[in-house]
This record gives sequence, structure tokens and C-alpha cells, in this order.
Amino acid sequence: MIPAPPVPRALAPYVVARVAYDVDFGAPGVHRGLPGTSLTFVLPLDDPLRVSWGGRSDTLHSAWSSLAGLHAAPAAVHHDGLQRGIQLALTVAGARAVLGVPAAALAGSLTDVDEAVVPRPLRELPGRLHDAVTWEQRIAVVDRTLAALVASADGPGPRAEVGRALARLTRGARVGDVAEEVGYSRRRLSTLVRDECGVTPKEFQRVARFQMARGLLGRRPLAEVAARCGYSDQAHLSREWAALAGCSPTTWLREEFPFVQDRDPAAEAPSEHD
Repeated sequence: MIPAPPVPRALAPYVVARVAYDVDFGAPGVHRGLPGTSLTFVLPLDDPLRVSWGGRSDTLHSAWSSLAGLHAAPAAVHHDGLQRGIQLALTVAGARAVLGVPAAALAGSLTDVDEAVVPRPLRELPGRLHDAVTWEQRIAVVDRTLAALVASADGPGPRAEVGRALARLTRGARVGDVAEEVGYSRRRLSTLVRDECGVTPKEFQRVARFQMARGLLGRRPLAEVAARCGYSDQAHLSREWAALAGCSPTTWLREEFPFVQDRDPAAEAPSEHD
């Protein structure tokens, strides 16, 4: 990855991460795009980004930008061996402030800034990014564009109680407890979250737990990861990983870190459930 300054403070509520990447995979292939609690916005530099849902070649989408809404399935990022660009992770609030639409409008979709109904500065961003020469300039172009969009956003943001509910669900709280805390019935909370995000509270919580486990893989034994993230046992973790990533945890580790020989033997050792 390319060293980059942190996301500006004014963008922090809307942009979870901004990663500049220059990756040499060594050969053409497919990279897994995993589900998370944020929307993914990618701006490739050398070639249009080719993305499809895992195992579904009929969904292949190619463009100079890529927008993926919240989803509970792996994406397949097709590459020719080299990839350069900038990837952004937008919060649910960021969908409204940056894209001008609720996250629900993009849930489960693979699209781009030309197809989506987004503000004009966002549609112009891929061209402006290609005109920049250095990584410093490219990052600055992205940050300035996003800051201007956030500053000019005049639509309503997500309801405050929905934001509180999502924060609690991300930390693993039970749906019933979250509903009681924000003062709604489970049914009412489910309606509000689905209308804002395009997924139910239970689905959001499921992806959040998976995201937490992803951050611990390779650093802790699988059984400990399962316990810390709220899975009933290691077998439950492996089943969820297969459903959401399309592979076992150990397979993902081998794919993501092929040159690291001694990450964590306890985490990488195959189990009967993998």
C-alpha cells in the first residue's frame, strides 16, 4: 500500500478508510472482496476495474469507478496481475453525504458513478484523478472532492437512533437489546435500519461480526477468534466464513498472506471444520 496521510477529521464520520494501493500480484487472477459494514468506492488508475459477485460471471461489471453497496456475499475482483488506485470505505452516513443517496439505494449492487445517481463532482472524479501525477496529488484530489460534497450536502442524514443502533450492532450487541436501548420495538427498528441500509439489523450484525473476525484472523487461534467475536464455536465461525467469504478462514489467510510463513500456526492449522 502507498503511505498516505490519515483521512481528514471533517471526513471521519463519512469515510472509514481511504487506501491508496499499488499491488503486484505476480500473475493475473481474482481477488476476494469481502462483506463489511461500509460501502466500497474504488477508483482504479491503469485499467477499468472488473468486479463480479463470487461465482456469478453474469454479474461482471467493468468501469473506471466501482460502487458496491452493503452485501452479505463475496465479490470477485478480476485483475491482470497489477492494480493501482484508491479505495474508499464509506459509512452509512457517508452514503448520504458523499453519494447523495441512502445506503439502501445501493444495497447488494455493483455499479459505478456513471450509472448511479450521484453528484456531478463525483462523476468527474475519475477523470480528475487520472490527470494527477503523484500519489500526493491524487489523494488530495479525492479528499478535496469529498470534503466539498460533505460541506454542500443539504439532505437529511440518517436518523440519530439508526446511527446509534448501527454502532451498537457493530460492537456485537443483540438486536433486542439495541431496540430497547433506542426506544423502538424490534419490528420498528428492523424497518428503519432496512430503509436506511438495505439490510436488516440481524444481517448488519452478522456482517459486523464477520468483519471483526477478519481483523483477528492470523493473530489469534481460530477457536479464540470464534469466542471473542460471538460465534458459538469454531465450526460456527467456519460455516459463516464459507457463506460470507466463499472459502474457509485458513484459505483466505493463505490467499492474502502467501509470503508470510509464520503468522500464527494455531490460526492457520486446518481443522476438521474447514
